Amino acid sequence: MHNWLYSGLQEMRVSRNLEVLKMGTISYLEALKLQEKLVADRKSHKIPDTLVSLQHPPTYTLGKRLTDHNLLIPETELKRIGAELHYTQRGGDITFHGPHQAILYPIIALHDMGLGARKSVEKLESTMIDLASLYGVKACPGNKCETGVWVGERKIGAIGVQISYGVTSHGLAFNMDPYLSYFKQIVPCGIANKDVTSLRRETGLALPTEDVVQDQLISCFARQFGYGDLVWKDAASVSSDNGETE
Repeated sequence: MHNWLYSGLQEMRVSRNLEVLKMGTISYLEALKLQEKLVADRKSHKIPDTLVSLQHPPTYTLGKRLTDHNLLIPETELKRIGAELHYTQRGGDITFHGPHQAILYPIIALHDMGLGARKSVEKLESTMIDLASLYGVKACPGNKCETGVWVGERKIGAIGVQISYGVTSHGLAFNMDPYLSYFKQIVPCGIANKDVTSLRRETGLALPTEDVVQDQLISCFARQFGYGDLVWKDAASVSSDNGETE
């Protein structure tokens, strides 16, 4: 086989499309329901690899290890501070999701791209590190037993992934400019005596609009995972695809 033809076939084989769903701000339970449907559709090859980009109202989530002790206030107090608590089947410890935080939930088939669980998590870390570097912030993966992405001793991004038959769900949360006071009600990701930070805090600058930062995060993700073409959809098109009307 001619080298140019072999190279062309190789390029066709590794170039992948990614469908991006931009959902705006939706509740955690709504996002969970959407992820469950997308995972089922991805397993049955009804949809391509899909990335959900969104924000949540103030929400604490626990991973499957059920480390309730890392919630530092009684559950009865959560309503007073305007937050919810949800239990999940993802990996990782307790974390917070809220406004001004860029969240990505990849629904992707790892086997199709020859990735294992550890490598996919490393790529999620690199996605957030790449975004931070765009703003001159030097971030890095945590030390052993310190999940997520850090700026020195301060955590700027969290990761919690669920993998079912090689298809991922849940994902990452990057702190653009969230209300950091919410993190003081938990031991973030079960790591005590460490601070939580944000892109706004680290740069001390006014950031672009959050849509711009979230789109930059999506681009960093696509680059890390080797997607060639992005197909963009919004919440309205997702409702239409599901046969729902407003």
